[in-house]
Amino acid sequence: MSVQGTILVVDDEVRSQEALRRVLREDFEVLCAGSAADAEKLLEGEIVHAILCDQRMPHESGVSFLKRVREVWPDPVRMIISGYSDSEDIIAGLNEAGIYQYITKPWQPDRLIDIVKEAVQLYRLQKETETAGVDVKATPEHIKKVVSVKRGAAKQLYDFNRIVHSPDSPMHAVIELGRRAAEYDISVLITGESGTGKELLARAIHYGSARASKAFVVENCGALPDELLESELFGCKKGAFTGAYQDRIGLFEVADGGTIFLDEIGETSPAFQVKLLRVLQESEIRPLGAQRVRKVDVRVVAATNRDLEAEVEAGRFRRDLYYRLAAFPVHMPALRERPMDIPLIAEGVLSSVKTSFNRPSLRFAAPALEAFVKYHWPGNVRELQNEIQRMAVLADADELRAPLQLGRRNSRQPAMAVHGKLNGSATLKDKVEDLEKSVIISYLERYEGNISRVASELGLSRVGLRNKLSRYDLRKNAKGDAFS
Repeated sequence: MSVQGTILVVDDEVRSQEALRRVLREDFEVLCAGSAADAEKLLEGEIVHAILCDQRMPHESGVSFLKRVREVWPDPVRMIISGYSDSEDIIAGLNEAGIYQYITKPWQPDRLIDIVKEAVQLYRLQKETETAGVDVKATPEHIKKVVSVKRGAAKQLYDFNRIVHSPDSPMHAVIELGRRAAEYDISVLITGESGTGKELLARAIHYGSARASKAFVVENCGALPDELLESELFGCKKGAFTGAYQDRIGLFEVADGGTIFLDEIGETSPAFQVKLLRVLQESEIRPLGAQRVRKVDVRVVAATNRDLEAEVEAGRFRRDLYYRLAAFPVHMPALRERPMDIPLIAEGVLSSVKTSFNRPSLRFAAPALEAFVKYHWPGNVRELQNEIQRMAVLADADELRAPLQLGRRNSRQPAMAVHGKLNGSATLKDKVEDLEKSVIISYLERYEGNISRVASELGLSRVGLRNKLSRYDLRKNAKGDAFS
């Protein structure tokens, strides 16, 4: 049976230490100290989830010791065991040392195990909800309820059915693969360009799996140097390296029983890849500076925008780690490969923008959606989101029209490449006219010669556009009735 956490027992009586060890050792790793000084030495070298401390000790009371622990090592959940029901001690423990439980002797083994399990659960829930170091006065039941509500909301938000796509979209096959992966406890590698929604799929896999009631945590592996990345993922002891100012529980431990999403896994160094491979093979971590390893039960979903197979062949990514991560590979298509989904995604983004910008009447003009579909979106969904936000900020009216900048950026029909005569010998007037002509040609092509749409997008009247078409000899590019 795997241990559920590390417990520090502080008691000057050896028989009491042994009694507690016998009761707890099947479920927890138990460390014992006969004095406050010995306990502090253990705390300096180990990550401890909970402390069981006797109140009456020769040189220092349990409350006094735990008060000091609270200042130096605030994370462990602190508990007092005493054969005396001194109300002043209880009040002092709660107020000064942030005591979670005051356990009286003689304690009942089953009840003690339940209390310690609740304390370890409280420790992990605090870490997951980023409330570590806050007074542990909230009950595990209250924190569990808060976390449960958040997870329930996330489960609904990241359901596979909420991934926007049309029936004929290539995303349909991707979602079906995701559903299959969610049913089995298998490592998943999600590949695809940046901004395609790899994390969204990872969350759907987690919340569609048997691990949905546990934590889902995320780390961008390309954002940190090795030492900091190891600290984030595996944890560290205070002073383990420069900048390690306090004990840190790693994300693998926070995710115990749940899922960890390792984004940009292809950016990691060979040295880190070796350490990660060991964690995946042995299902155990060793926090930096700690003396012992600890078992973890975590599902890994990794993502990359690199071709990892090519990276393996080039010797930049470990082959054994690749096969460990890519037990179930899934590829996310680029947005340009699913143009049928673009209007649906755009409308969904606009719905969020209307709420966040407090502009409920915003809407797309038909040309805007048509321009979105024709654009190649090198930044994928993330670029589409940014573009819609920018359009909303710049729009004076409620109708969002196709932006001129989007047309100029369109690599399928680059405006400057249509009729380029911009050379060093041209006059400024020639350059301006050539640019204007190129822009008009690109819009005529986009809207298939529809004069009304082109004039609207360029901010011209139909008469003004006709004059420019005549001037640049572009009548043939317009529809037959343009000059009727």
